Amino acid sequence: MKLTSNRRGFLATVGALAAAISAPWKAFSVSASTTNAAVTGFGESGNPYQELGVATVINAQGTMTTLGGSLIRPEVEAVMALASRHFVSIPELEIAAGKRIAQMLKLPQGYSALVTSGAAAAIQSGLAGILTGDNESLIRQLPDLTGMKSEVIIQKSHRNPFDHQLRNTGVKLVEIETREQLQHAVNERTAMMHFSNFANGAGQIKVDEWLKLAKEYKLPCMNDAAADTPPVSHLWDYANMGYDLITFSGGKAIRGPQCAGLLIGREDLVRYALLNNSPYEDTLGRSQKVGKEEILGMIKALELYLIEDHDALATEWQRRLDIVSKQITNVPGVSTAFFTPEIANHVPHMQIVWDSKISLTPKQAVQMLRSSTPSIVMSTGEDRPGLSMNSFMLQPGEEQIIAEELAKLLRVHAG
Repeated sequence: MKLTSNRRGFLATVGALAAAISAPWKAFSVSASTTNAAVTGFGESGNPYQELGVATVINAQGTMTTLGGSLIRPEVEAVMALASRHFVSIPELEIAAGKRIAQMLKLPQGYSALVTSGAAAAIQSGLAGILTGDNESLIRQLPDLTGMKSEVIIQKSHRNPFDHQLRNTGVKLVEIETREQLQHAVNERTAMMHFSNFANGAGQIKVDEWLKLAKEYKLPCMNDAAADTPPVSHLWDYANMGYDLITFSGGKAIRGPQCAGLLIGREDLVRYALLNNSPYEDTLGRSQKVGKEEILGMIKALELYLIEDHDALATEWQRRLDIVSKQITNVPGVSTAFFTPEIANHVPHMQIVWDSKISLTPKQAVQMLRSSTPSIVMSTGEDRPGLSMNSFMLQPGEEQIIAEELAKLLRVHAG
């Protein structure tokens, strides 16, 4: 839908979309059986990646965007295929989807959600909405901030590559470290206070106090919690705390479409974010298109994620790590330790180290595993010595392949 060409028409559109929140959700009448089709030509082999000469990998690193995030569930694929067989008003669908997601997550009164093209898109559109409200002229004007607030306060320890999405709007990021510096940073140009959830332990001001201070200064407050499920409760914890906007990735542990994410927050701010996003033209977020398929796929993925036995999953993920540990520690000089990151990718991890009798650096091991057949992706560190791996993106049986290949690699380089 295109932004209307005059102020009156624009506000009428906003009103119509807001009214759509109360529209009932109707099920598709298309049978799931109609989604099955024989593939000929490209993809006929069953492995289109191989047809392109691109190797698939065993993913022991986790839900990395550079590896394609996670693997979506068959039920999500089925709903997305059904969605692809209809045309629909995307803004109306976004509002209806936001209402359904708010109900599913039992969000506080006055909160809604927006399916975006990822957590990064949610960050940009969320801030854009704060800057412009529903003012059509300001929406078209971004990233020119003339006449708008122009600063976002962030803790220095919370700076990361993802705040590029904040800077895309044209704002200046004002770094602070202490509460006193925060007090002096707040001024009439301040648009928002931003919090990077995974950096909670690094900053002097923690997640609860950051929000309290934002309320004290009467400033909107955003929490980037992109990779911070599990635990599943994070999907509503920060909204219940009172954060105005919270962002999540859809294609990580939730196992929704990789090109989907969530912006959860106050209904007015979520509505403004949508007005700054695709499908509206001449907006900063026009390039951040999320399709009808991803919107419905995100709903289905959340539905499935909410009913999972998360304790049983954690037990299974640890079992897989134990299998790898048992085999590789048979190699003299190799030891393992287990840990779970406090925030972000909060799943069982394993650290793998070895003594100097094995003439191999962790970086060399990563490279050799990556170039092996099958290709295995593992990471160095997690701010720890040696190798680090997790198992929550492994497919059944892949833990045994990793155990055998890694043990063989370590033995070959043992003195």
